[in-house]
Amino acid sequence: MPPIGRDFNSRCRCLQVESRIIPPDNLRSIKLVPEGTHCPDIEVIAGLANGEKVCLNPRSSWVKKLIHFVLERQLHPGGGAASNHQG
Repeated sequence: MPPIGRDFNSRCRCLQVESRIIPPDNLRSIKLVPEGTHCPDIEVIAGLANGEKVCLNPRSSWVKKLIHFVLERQLHPGGGAASNHQG
């Protein structure tokens, strides 16, 4: 059974989720699918360097940090890391 279903907007796309940490070098893309009438949970779909797509467990602590990072980048594009000003 594939971990990602077809893009029918009537149900969850993620049939299975991964909790294992994926090294940043292996991540090529992250797609966040908000919860809605099609699915009660947020879905996090990672595109890997080898072309595979896997669903990440949105309740996993490292995935929560990844979601936060992605959302921050969307809110502040091109901002990069915040600069530290001392003094």
